[in-house]
Amino acid sequence: MNLRHDPSRWGFPVQPPQPPETGPAFPGWLEERLFDQRIVMIRGQLTSDVATGISAALLTLDAAGQAPIQLHVACPGGELSAALAVVDVIDALVSPVHVLVTAEAGGAALAVLAAADRRAGYRHARFKLAEPRAAGVNGTADEVAAAAGQHLRELEEVVVRLAEVTGKPRSRVEDDLSVGRSLNATEALEYGLLDEVISPKAR
Repeated sequence: MNLRHDPSRWGFPVQPPQPPETGPAFPGWLEERLFDQRIVMIRGQLTSDVATGISAALLTLDAAGQAPIQLHVACPGGELSAALAVVDVIDALVSPVHVLVTAEAGGAALAVLAAADRRAGYRHARFKLAEPRAAGVNGTADEVAAAAGQHLRELEEVVVRLAEVTGKPRSRVEDDLSVGRSLNATEALEYGLLDEVISPKAR
C-alpha cells in the first residue's frame, strides 16, 4: 500500500466505495427490489452524478436481458448535458425503455422522455415545457462563448426530438419551451408527450 495516499495514516476514516447516486437515497433493500423488477428511478434534479448512476443501471439491466426496462421519472429538471448522457445510453440499448412519469417531468427530463420507446404518466403527473439549463461554465470569454454555442446545439437536438415525438412543428415546440408551458397528464397526452395516462383500476 502506498502510505502517502492512505487516508488512515493521517487519522481520516477510510470510506468504502459508494454506488453511484440516482437521486435522493432509498433504503438499499428497496433499491434492490426495484432493480430486480427492472425498474430504474430518476428522482430530483438531473445532475452529472445522477446521470452516471442511471446510465450504469440501464447498461447493467440491458446486459442481463432484453425485457423492457421501466424508467420512473420524478424530475423537475436539471442539466442538459446530464440528460443527453442518459439519452445516449438509451439510444444504445438493445432493451426497450418505457418511461413512466410518476410526479413531474420538466426541463432536461423532457429529453429523456422523448428518447423512450414508450411514454406513460400517472393521471396527476405534471409536465413543464421549459428550456433545459446548462451546467455552470467557468473560463475565458472564448470558452464561455464556445460552451454557449454547444448548449444551443444540444438544445436544438432536444427540440427536434420533441417535435418528432409529438408531431408538433419545431417552431411550436420552441415557443412552448420559451414560455415555460405547463401541462397536466391529459394535456400531455393530447400534446403527444405521452402515449398513455394510467387510469384508476375499476372497483
